[in-house]
Amino acid sequence: MRCWLFLLLLLTLPASAAEDIVSGLSQDQIEINSSYTGTDIVVFGTIERPSQAAGRDIVVVVRGPDTGITVRRRDRIAGVWVNSDAAKFTEMPAFYFLASTRPLNAIAGAEVLDRYGLGAMHLLPGTIVSHHDPLPFRQAAVRQLTAQGLYREAPGAIDFHSENLFKTVVPIPAAVARGQYNVEVYLFRGGDVESVQSTPFFIDQTGLERRLNNFAHNQPLGYGLLAVFMSLLFGWATSVLMRRPG
Repeated sequence: MRCWLFLLLLLTLPASAAEDIVSGLSQDQIEINSSYTGTDIVVFGTIERPSQAAGRDIVVVVRGPDTGITVRRRDRIAGVWVNSDAAKFTEMPAFYFLASTRPLNAIAGAEVLDRYGLGAMHLLPGTIVSHHDPLPFRQAAVRQLTAQGLYREAPGAIDFHSENLFKTVVPIPAAVARGQYNVEVYLFRGGDVESVQSTPFFIDQTGLERRLNNFAHNQPLGYGLLAVFMSLLFGWATSVLMRRPG
């Protein structure tokens, strides 16, 4: 009797038949050295227990690490440009990339996009310090990071190799920060998130750059004294080389 009840319970559980997503990365660590000029990683995945393709969308987001951003507004007063106001945002991603099967506003509503932080204009800071409406400052920060190549959105950049296998290429520019990044793959159906998977990867320096960076963070006083000494040494060497006899 208990066996029949158990089988009946399994048959009534809808979650086991729901669509799910499984994804992976071409590499989980990027090492930065003096010759690093940027690279690409490939995010790929498959849809398990697929339903019909109509009404289904994929969104891939790469973000991290969190950082604080200060945006200042400059106004001209008495012919001089001065900083008249500022806004500070915390827990904003230093790098943000999004690829999707369609434009985001065609995939889900603004409430859903805000909830998951999908789209640069839908990123919600951890805290905001501002005396006025922070929205124009947040928009200015996104525009600046986009101009620097650190924020990017690519609608239509998901390539399907079959009905259920997909991939996208994520460009990692040279100016990225060290730290942990997260790749999030969302499966949407009918405007709602059906499944999501998150995978971390890491960007770190290697070789001499890593040793200098660790020295600067672990022993800031010694690093500062060494920098001053090297500046004096190079200045003296330059004066000797440029000195003319007589």
